[in-house]
Amino acid sequence: MALQSKPTQVNPDCEKFKVRGSRLRVQASVLAFVFLALGFSTRAALTPEQIKSLPPPAAEKVVFARDIKPIFESSCIKCHARGRSKGGLQLDTRATLLHGGDSGPAVVPGKSQQSLLIELVSGLDPDNVMPKKGTRLTPTQVGLLRAWIDSGLQWDPKITFARPAPLNLTPHLPKQKVSLNSKINPIDQLLKPYFEKTKFKSPQVVEDHVFARRAYLDVIGLLPTTPELDAFVTQPARASASTLPVRATLVHHLLSENAPYTENWLSFWNDLLRNDYRGTGYIDGGRKQISKWLYSVLNTNLAYDQFVSRLVNPTPECEGFVKGIVWRGTVNASQSPSMQAAQNVSQIFMGVNLKCASCHDSFINDWRLVDSYGLASVYGDGALEMFLCDKPTGQKAMATFIYPELGEMDPKADRSARLKRVAEIMTGPKDGRLSRTIVNRLWARFFGRGLIEPVDDMEQVAWNQDLLDWLAEDLVANHYDLKKTIERILTSRAYQLPSVDLGETTPKDFVFRGPGIRRMSAEQFRDAIGQITEVWFAKNEISSATNQQARAALAPADPLTTALGRPNREQVLTTRASAATTLQALELTNGETLAKILHKGAANLASSSLAPDELVEQLYRQSLGRHPSAVEKSLARDLLGDPVHKEGVEDLLWAIVMLPDFQLIY
Repeated sequence: MALQSKPTQVNPDCEKFKVRGSRLRVQASVLAFVFLALGFSTRAALTPEQIKSLPPPAAEKVVFARDIKPIFESSCIKCHARGRSKGGLQLDTRATLLHGGDSGPAVVPGKSQQSLLIELVSGLDPDNVMPKKGTRLTPTQVGLLRAWIDSGLQWDPKITFARPAPLNLTPHLPKQKVSLNSKINPIDQLLKPYFEKTKFKSPQVVEDHVFARRAYLDVIGLLPTTPELDAFVTQPARASASTLPVRATLVHHLLSENAPYTENWLSFWNDLLRNDYRGTGYIDGGRKQISKWLYSVLNTNLAYDQFVSRLVNPTPECEGFVKGIVWRGTVNASQSPSMQAAQNVSQIFMGVNLKCASCHDSFINDWRLVDSYGLASVYGDGALEMFLCDKPTGQKAMATFIYPELGEMDPKADRSARLKRVAEIMTGPKDGRLSRTIVNRLWARFFGRGLIEPVDDMEQVAWNQDLLDWLAEDLVANHYDLKKTIERILTSRAYQLPSVDLGETTPKDFVFRGPGIRRMSAEQFRDAIGQITEVWFAKNEISSATNQQARAALAPADPLTTALGRPNREQVLTTRASAATTLQALELTNGETLAKILHKGAANLASSSLAPDELVEQLYRQSLGRHPSAVEKSLARDLLGDPVHKEGVEDLLWAIVMLPDFQLIY
């Protein structure tokens, strides 16, 4: 039997109350809206007691640049300037300060006791004091602000806290003139006034065998063979007064060796582009290799602007770069494939690190969450919802480039059109950052430190701005031919100076004196051992054919190269760590990989027909580019024995590859 509910009895008085209450709520809502629309603040005025408790205005005359600017810089602009406007308040200029924020006017000129700014920085309400983080203002600082407001809010028109115009963005030639017809390399012409200013008396260039070893390792990643070294240092042209033309010929020859050049520079680009031959076990779906495409474009020396264009607007053979890594499990919003693409494109090609700004407005520079999401939306399916520290904001970011001044984008365009437009903007004539970023990376590669340091912060002033600008414009003038830029650098006298210990100098204290002493890369170290032992990787990953002399860059990482700094390439790596580690020491002294290589190499060398002295001479010249000293020869002979035995050769090999002279590019 169905149950029937009893009709509810309604009290007429309750109904009247509900109607009346509803009307009151509507009226209150309308009134609140009117107040907001008119810009009134509902904040209550300070009581006489509160005003009395405020620090008194400073008695002396306040100077904005001396007294107010430091307060804003230390306590305010991180949240309220340079593109940020928490609470709707911006302190960029006097006008934006007077405009106020979400709570109404921040200051009332001539009346500091009525100004919300003074109320908040004074700490009258312990639960609502500014700045929210960091050190609170002192009574003296509050007094200066009060006196400044009371005197009419005078502002130095030359001072602004607005987001500064980006550095190194606009193409332009340096102020210093350069002659291409001079016998002096343009780099050395540009360095001459720098050396005069820093009172540096340039020493003689390094000896031929040192230069040859440096150039071989930097260009093709291999040691010069003994015949190659002999041919270079004994050329008839040595009778001339200058060695520079002969060295220029060597550099040109090395750059024409396409395969060795490619196999050396693969590691540089694999690190940057996060490209590797296998996954790490922590990824699902993994990265899509672009190895064969990358080998091909390096081997043919594809123009850099075309190289970049094909990566940011890819065809299927090179789309792995922007596809990113599909991580297993729950991943925060800052690691979505489209955000990875934005981070990588900006960092690699524009020298802008957006990783912090992918989660929140950056605390270390002026990049904002909306900037990261704007570029990520280019690679997404459309406008992306923004997440602040992994919490949805309810706002969407329209597709835009990180530097809108370089070119506009149509946010309504489809993905293919957006990618095409990004490629056009980045490689277009307005973008001077693309060329400056890559020449800075090349300079850092050869000298151990960039013209701008760190290399991923291109909105800094170079230690020689004219040199950076000229190299960048020279690259563009040479149709983005990277080999031309490399040749320009390596034929300079600056590159041929004796190497120096760079130490831990800050950018502010750095003074250029010559190339920094650098460690071989993990791949160069492995290849150098292959040269002296004739033990190589058996198979490369570019070709399916077996290659008995496969270079390290063509093979997956092994424990030795991993310990020596070859990364797993889950993240963009623009500079490998140079400091020695405990893991490296353990792998070099007790690692199975190196032990097997040296054991096999020793067997190869011991079975040769070389006499002990001949073998010592061969190993030293091939490994170090020089003859052994009398002491070294005597010790080596004792190790080898007579006749030569395998264990002695293995000990000698190990002793040589542990020498700094072997492991360093100097």
